[in-house]
Amino acid sequence: MKLLILDRDGVINQDSDAYIKSVEEWIPIPGSIEAIAQLSKAGWTVAVATNQSGIARGYYDVATLDAMHARLRELVAEQGGEVGLIVYCPHGPDDGCSCRKPKPGMLQQIAAHYGVDLAQRWFVGDSMGDLDAALAVDLQPVLVKTGKGLKTLSKTLPAGTLIFEDLAAVARELIHN
Repeated sequence: MKLLILDRDGVINQDSDAYIKSVEEWIPIPGSIEAIAQLSKAGWTVAVATNQSGIARGYYDVATLDAMHARLRELVAEQGGEVGLIVYCPHGPDDGCSCRKPKPGMLQQIAAHYGVDLAQRWFVGDSMGDLDAALAVDLQPVLVKTGKGLKTLSKTLPAGTLIFEDLAAVARELIHN
């Protein structure tokens, strides 16, 4: 199984320090929807692991988050592709859960769902928390320069981190190489 795991905010859609609180605020990064559809059509399963502490903070509810993910699925389907499992952490940073990145709980949940080992598969994110979560389960850390990616790029990255302009560039690499 060809499995690719993505962070959401800053990788698939625009990020905001004020949180993405509605479907209207959920705006895809140019090329990201097409990239997911192209990967899907090329035989990749594209899963998503996203921290959503806005739920714990009371900024939006699970129904709103589900509506955002339904919109993501709808847009990718319009391009002939599909999105695999979407998992999220609804907890705040101080809740002590095992799912909030940089902890690997969501990534382990995806592995269990698909019955696969995560070693050497890619996890694409835009933050140090994403890269650290990838390393915790032997995923290949991949940084995109969208979202918080440029800010993350100014830090010391884990050895072996792959760097791409955006999700579209990741898709081109995986599909053509």
